[in-house]
Amino acid sequence: MKALLLALCLAALPAAADDRRSGRDTMSPALRTLQADDGQHPAQLALALGREQWAAGATACAACHGEPERLRGAATRYPAWDRGLLDLPGRIQRCRVQHQKLPAWAPEAEPLLALAALVAQQSRGLPLQPPVGPELDAAAARGQRLFHTRMGALNLSCAQCHDERAGLRLGGSLIPQGHADDYPVYRLEWQSLGSLQRRLRGCLSGVRATVWDWDSAELLALEVYLSRRSAGLTMQPPGVRP
Repeated sequence: MKALLLALCLAALPAAADDRRSGRDTMSPALRTLQADDGQHPAQLALALGREQWAAGATACAACHGEPERLRGAATRYPAWDRGLLDLPGRIQRCRVQHQKLPAWAPEAEPLLALAALVAQQSRGLPLQPPVGPELDAAAARGQRLFHTRMGALNLSCAQCHDERAGLRLGGSLIPQGHADDYPVYRLEWQSLGSLQRRLRGCLSGVRATVWDWDSAELLALEVYLSRRSAGLTMQPPGVRP
């Protein structure tokens, strides 16, 4: 009887609060409105380009995948492992090279980001669900170590800003928790769409550290860790950020 009463009491206790907040939740009301309103969203031209790319040519994405809406949920499961680590832009590049037999785009190429934004948009409202597996687990562990490693001339780690000082201000800007739920994002600072790798490379430059190459093992490992750190958060890509 005592055991039953204890079980009932424990069941009645509220679940531990999730104090994680998406970067969009810490933006000004004006920017939150901008992201939520497709009519004003600054990535609309990029999304239109993505739809053009989706249907273009004899080996178009649509020939294999049908309408983009059929890929709802796909973006929630990246980075993934498929004979190597792949984030969503990396998957699009591989499809372009291996299946469409076309040359790879340069990192951050406009059509590549446009397609990544279009595919990611189909998963709006869904929670991030990063996959698991031995290779991904190892990458996540490496990414976690990198997240907590001090780097550069400023001797700062990702965790010092995005864990310890999240919610404070740096140069007048609010420091976010650094989640990966809305990428790719349109940053007003860039006046364009950008990938999570671009954001990470910008942080490395900001602390005056060596900037890792595009698609390097370090960047991909950090992406895997950040996706797990953000797991369960609702996606609303493409994001808008200051």
